Amino acid sequence: MRQRSLTWVWGVGVVVGLIVSLPVSGWGWDEEFYFAQKRLIARSFVLPQGPHDPREQTVIGSPRTYVVQPKDTLLDLARYFDLGYNEIIGAYPDIDPWLPHPGDELSIPTFWVLPKSGNQGVVVNIPEMRLYYYPPLAEKTRTRLVITLPVGLGREDWPTPRVKFKIRGKTPNPVWVIPESIKKERIQDKGWTEDKIPAGSPDNPMGNYRIDLTLPLYAIHGTNNPWAVGRLVTHGCIRLYPEDIEQLFDVIRIGSPGEFVYEPVKIGVLYGKVYVEVHEDIYKLVPDLWEEAQRVVRESGWGDMIDQTLLTKALMEKSGVPTDITKGSRAVKFGETAAADPEYKDGTQNSHE
Repeated sequence: MRQRSLTWVWGVGVVVGLIVSLPVSGWGWDEEFYFAQKRLIARSFVLPQGPHDPREQTVIGSPRTYVVQPKDTLLDLARYFDLGYNEIIGAYPDIDPWLPHPGDELSIPTFWVLPKSGNQGVVVNIPEMRLYYYPPLAEKTRTRLVITLPVGLGREDWPTPRVKFKIRGKTPNPVWVIPESIKKERIQDKGWTEDKIPAGSPDNPMGNYRIDLTLPLYAIHGTNNPWAVGRLVTHGCIRLYPEDIEQLFDVIRIGSPGEFVYEPVKIGVLYGKVYVEVHEDIYKLVPDLWEEAQRVVRESGWGDMIDQTLLTKALMEKSGVPTDITKGSRAVKFGETAAADPEYKDGTQNSHE
């Protein structure tokens, strides 16, 4: 997979993919660079008002393109484009994440189908390992805004639960008071007997910011290991990139509702086309992914527009990338065609900070 081209249909014309403006020679990535480059982006979407609403837009974002430079890794690119490890590997399973080929042009999957939810507050889709925050802006209108960020989640033996909650508070520079259950594990595995890890310590997995929930023992927080984002590494908590939690910390409101949902199959619509996004059943909670997909299709109301052959192909690939499954569409690989977003017209993006 040495090269992939990116072209997509948008409105009445063809829009060429954006090339990220980065140095043309090999270079190093560092924390200062990530913090300097990142800003929260609020993407717009339109909720349907009835069956087959032609204005519905529940696929957000737009693919980007990037030419691999010497010394790049897929992990660097994932963090730069605000993707988790799972998302970049899902899009490019055949590329060595540590040794991508310099000069290759990669399509970056910076677009997503919204999970089915109340579109309020915080929604974390567990199989996707991605957080969606719906700011309380213009809630009564059809056009809404959403901020989405990649996260790290609970290990298979310590899974993040499906549950509703509220944002209880926000704590800068948190001390990690180690729960007894985790302390026992640390003693058994490493011989570590600490009761707490001080704020600012490189060993503090909370990072510099913690968003407190009404769930005992769970929180949304930063990390001392950015490469944990997009992986199952925690004891159930939600980890964000340090630069993402810093900005989300300022934006998110205390009292906001929240929910951890489990949706390995999502259906969305953009410009009259139907897209499916399929993820691995990471906690093995869905006995039959095909039946799950059929249920999601029925509930979407777009079943008569969906090509079941294309749906089956997407279910087998589980790439985590939105895929056009509209009847009459041709089967393609990611990077050949994809949805476009008006927010990216002329190289600009709407932002909400």
